Amino acid sequence: MKISRRCLPLLCLLVLLRATVSVADEGLWTFDNPPTKPLQARYGFTPTQAWLDHIRLSSVRLNDGGSGSFVSPHGLLLTNHHVARRQLENNSTATKNYMRDGFYAATPDQEMKSPDLEVDVLMAMENVTGRVQEALATATDDKKMLAARKDIIARIERESTEATGLRSDVVTLYHGGEYWLYRYKKFTDVRLVFAPEQQIAFFGGDSDNFTFPRYDLDIAIFRVYENGRPFESAHYLKWSDHGAAEGELVFMAGNPGSTSRLETMAQLERRRDFSLPLRIAQIKQRIDTMQKYAARGAEPARQTGNLIFGLQNGLKASNGGYLALTDPKIMAKKQAEEDNFKKLVTAKPEWQSDFGGVWETIAAAESRASGMTKKQVFRQLDSELFSLALRIVQYTAETKKPDGERLAGFHQSQLESLRFELLSPAPIYPEMEEARMSGSLEESVRQLGNDDEWTAAVLGGRSPAALAADAVRGTKLADPQARKALLEGGTAAVEASTDPMIVLARKVDPLARAFTKWFEDNVQGVEQAAGEKLGRAQFQVYGKSIYPDSTFTLRLSYGTVAGYPMNGTRAPARTTFYGLYDRAYSFDFAEPFSLPARWKESHNKMELSTPLDFANTCDSVGGSSGSPVINRNGELVGINFDRNVEGLGRAFVYQEETGRAIAVHSAGIIAALRKVFDAGVLADELTGK
Repeated sequence: MKISRRCLPLLCLLVLLRATVSVADEGLWTFDNPPTKPLQARYGFTPTQAWLDHIRLSSVRLNDGGSGSFVSPHGLLLTNHHVARRQLENNSTATKNYMRDGFYAATPDQEMKSPDLEVDVLMAMENVTGRVQEALATATDDKKMLAARKDIIARIERESTEATGLRSDVVTLYHGGEYWLYRYKKFTDVRLVFAPEQQIAFFGGDSDNFTFPRYDLDIAIFRVYENGRPFESAHYLKWSDHGAAEGELVFMAGNPGSTSRLETMAQLERRRDFSLPLRIAQIKQRIDTMQKYAARGAEPARQTGNLIFGLQNGLKASNGGYLALTDPKIMAKKQAEEDNFKKLVTAKPEWQSDFGGVWETIAAAESRASGMTKKQVFRQLDSELFSLALRIVQYTAETKKPDGERLAGFHQSQLESLRFELLSPAPIYPEMEEARMSGSLEESVRQLGNDDEWTAAVLGGRSPAALAADAVRGTKLADPQARKALLEGGTAAVEASTDPMIVLARKVDPLARAFTKWFEDNVQGVEQAAGEKLGRAQFQVYGKSIYPDSTFTLRLSYGTVAGYPMNGTRAPARTTFYGLYDRAYSFDFAEPFSLPARWKESHNKMELSTPLDFANTCDSVGGSSGSPVINRNGELVGINFDRNVEGLGRAFVYQEETGRAIAVHSAGIIAALRKVFDAGVLADELTGK
């Protein structure tokens, strides 16, 4: 076949782009579009539909942030300790500290109920792009298109929920190039079976976080119940006793959070120049506030443990993302990708006519957003009680509106999960709330000034400390029954309430709505309309050889167990219990390298050459925590819990040479259960013995 000279540049660009995808173990792939071609080309493996369905139905999403998997036919669910720590802290008290001491239910009657954990299993996926696009076809401007989009999505979700009884979410992919309806089976009776001590789950503390080699047993095991009995399912991951060897093909099935790999240069530059620096400043302030509160004593330190962990984790991740976006090589790579994409679009007149100008439209919207970013970040109150109050105020207002006109999060299909969150019996600590609220308000004043409309309205002439004291000490919202009464009383109860948190929320709500409306009109609506054109352009140019940005929905990634060059030497592919004890002894058991007593006592019981953690090239980002790591036979060989620092830019670009995901090894988990925790019954259930 002859090829004209005019087509050669286009062909070369396509070959180059597709070769790049096929060489790297890159991609957070949706289950409707698995990476079959690169898998077959690189590893000689093609997953069957039965294999994909089994992995999908064995994987779960934990709605307070994280992933997991079923690992027995009787509802055992494996995830990370750091994913489960909110539930551990919710059940802990000043006299019973499950974070410090760990937990093991040797019999079913000892299993501990989680107060507010929802677990979702993706049962079905349906492409509803045509239906959404049909509803948008008659919209004459960006504002009408945004309203039409919200209306049709709410309608699809509501109709699906009513017809199936399943949680139904419309997921936007490829900037709106595709819309999919995901239906989930939802579980809210989730009971803790096992969790190790925090000190071994997070050995090395923040010093070792996002590093490798690692020596963490970052696992927790729940049991999911349905109608009061353990959930029975044919879909669970069988355990691999030996795990995966170096160089072996492995997969990860999880729910990665938000990525920005398909964003335009204008969007990335606003993140680099505005959003990330401001977010980093905010996190630092909140860490400082909570560390000062924790220093008051043992009980404040216990109360703040999960919050400080999350903030420090977020700070390292944000710093890693910022460093990626300030790396000239990475930004040059992103610029080259965008330039190549533009060249492919402009190479065909009909594409140029349909899609030309979208980059400029998005850049203009980003320019408008830049001037509002500081307000977007710092017009916030860091308080769980205030968050509950604001959502109650908005709930009673939004549920009176037609479904398609409601704020995000308040659509009919979302209300059951929302009420479950709002009525959680999890403890709230007033003194900690007061410190959080006061600290965040002081930072808002520093960043925005006393004359800012929002800070002036919130403070009403009072100091941040005085406002926080009045609101926290006067509210009844720590009691879930008080929240329930307001929800059931509706708008009348909320408007009549003299609870200071509700009064404050009523004052803030119209300002929050006005700010949301400004962003919808000037940024979101414009970028969604332009983004849909961009998504269609991507399909025209690349088809589905590329994957969409992640959206905290189920994805499949793949790679190999592999070490990497590090600090002039090499990091190994795996670590062992030898390394754990060596690191503890090397630091004379000083924090954060101390070991719980039972681990010191079990030193001689362990086969110290047993693998503990391993590194792999599977694509992962925040939200992938707890994802099962699986071999080609569909067996569980490990559980993902972290990335290394070299992989922290993965929100924006995949880094294969040195970026690694880090997982707990399946053999190490069983060894710890049998030799350290005397949990042989649990180990037997996991391994099917």
